Amino acid sequence: MRIIADIHTHSRFSRACSPELTIPNLDKWAKIKGVNLITVADFTQPAWLKECEQMLIADGSSGFYFYKEALRSALQPGGLAQGQTKNLVRFMFTTELAFIYKQGGKTRRIHNVILAPNLSAAKKLNKELERRGFNLHSDGRPILGMPDKDFLKLIKELDEDFELIPAHVWTPWFAIFGSKSGYDSVEECYGEMSKYIFALETGLSSDPPMNWRVSQNDPYILVSNSDSHSLQNIGREANVFELAEDKITYQELIRILKEKDLKRFLYTIEFFPEEGMYHYDGHRDCQVSLPPQETRRQKGICPKCKKPLTIGVDYRVEELADRDLGFVPGDKPGFRKLIELDKIIAQCLGIKSRNSKQVIGYYEQLIQQFGSELNILLDLSEQELTANNVEPIIVEGIKRVRAGELQIKPGYDGTYGEINIFSDLELVEMKPQQKKLF
Repeated sequence: MRIIADIHTHSRFSRACSPELTIPNLDKWAKIKGVNLITVADFTQPAWLKECEQMLIADGSSGFYFYKEALRSALQPGGLAQGQTKNLVRFMFTTELAFIYKQGGKTRRIHNVILAPNLSAAKKLNKELERRGFNLHSDGRPILGMPDKDFLKLIKELDEDFELIPAHVWTPWFAIFGSKSGYDSVEECYGEMSKYIFALETGLSSDPPMNWRVSQNDPYILVSNSDSHSLQNIGREANVFELAEDKITYQELIRILKEKDLKRFLYTIEFFPEEGMYHYDGHRDCQVSLPPQETRRQKGICPKCKKPLTIGVDYRVEELADRDLGFVPGDKPGFRKLIELDKIIAQCLGIKSRNSKQVIGYYEQLIQQFGSELNILLDLSEQELTANNVEPIIVEGIKRVRAGELQIKPGYDGTYGEINIFSDLELVEMKPQQKKLF
C-alpha cells in the first residue's frame, strides 16, 4: 500500500497559522491532497492535545490514530467492511519546537521536529516540560531555552522511542545549518547525542541534489514535509512509502528511515527550492535578490542600504559543500518536484490568486473526478488526463511541471519565489481559448 506521509505541519494554535487547521479539516484536506499519514502537529499545546485526545482513536498498538467520525462513517452500512481502513487518513503525534540558547559565543536558534510513538508519550513529555517551567500554552510551537542536545537526552530518557529530526535544516534564522544562528555540522549541535540523529528535513528552499553536495551529511536520510500553515499547503512536500497494510506502524516507519530501506521509502515530493522564501540572498525591504556569486562580489553587503544581506540556502550550501552539483549517492530515495494543482490551474487561467472562485471551482471539479490532487500530479498520464476531458491547457501545465520546463524567479529573505509555467506571450495567445474553456 502506498503511504504518502506529511509529518511536519501545524495547527491553529501556532502563530501565523490558519484558524481552519482543526482535526476534522486536517482529515478532510489530507484526503483531498492524497496524503494518508499526517501529523496532528503541535502536540505540546495543552488545549490542542486535549482536542486530539477527544477526536482521535488509536489504530490498535500501531502508534497511529484515526479521526473518530471518519472511522464511524466508514463502518456504516455501505462503507468499509469491519477492519478495512486503508482509505482512511492516519494521524501521528509530532510537533515542531524552537530552541534558543547561547553556545560558542553565538545565539543559536534551532527548530526540530519531534516524533512521539503514541499519545501517552506525548502527554508524558508535556508534563515534564511544564514541570520544568516551560510555557506550553502561548504557542503551538513553543520556545525552549535549552540546548538541542540536552533536550534530545531528555526525550530519550522519557521514552527511547521518541525521535528528533532537525527541521528545514538550511533556513537562515531557525535551523541547524542556518547562516544566522546555526552550526557547521550535526555533531557540533548535538554533541554526544548525534548518534540518535538519523534524518534531516530538507525544507522548502533546498532539494535533495543540493543536500547531496555535502558529504558529511551522507549518514542521514533526507525527508521532506510541508511545514504547512494552511490547509491548502498540506502535502506540498511529503514522503512516499510502500508498506503492507499490517506494517503501517510508527515502529516500521522509524525502522525504514533508520535503515535506509529504499524498497519501502520510494521517494520524496519536493517544492521547487527556488520558490522557497530563503533560496537566494537578499534584503526584502530593499527588494534586493542576489545569487551566491553576486553576494560574494558584494562581500555580503546590500548594495542599497549597505547593511549585511540575509544569506540564503543556496549560498550556505555552497559554503559547506565538498561536491559539485549533480552528485547522486547510491543509498538515498529519489524525488519528484511538483507545483500544487491549484497554482497550475491559476496560471492556466491567467489568474494571480489560487483562491479565486474560478480556480477553486475547477480544482474541486478535478478532485471530484480523480480522487485526490497527488493522484492527478503523480499518477495520471497525459493520455489519461486528456481521455478524461481535462482541458488541454491544464494537461500542458502538468506536463511542463513534471519536466521542470519553468521560468523561475528565486525567493529571498522571507519572500517566496515566483514560478511561471507559461510566458506572458503564451498566455496572451491562449487567452481566447481559456475564456471558451472555462
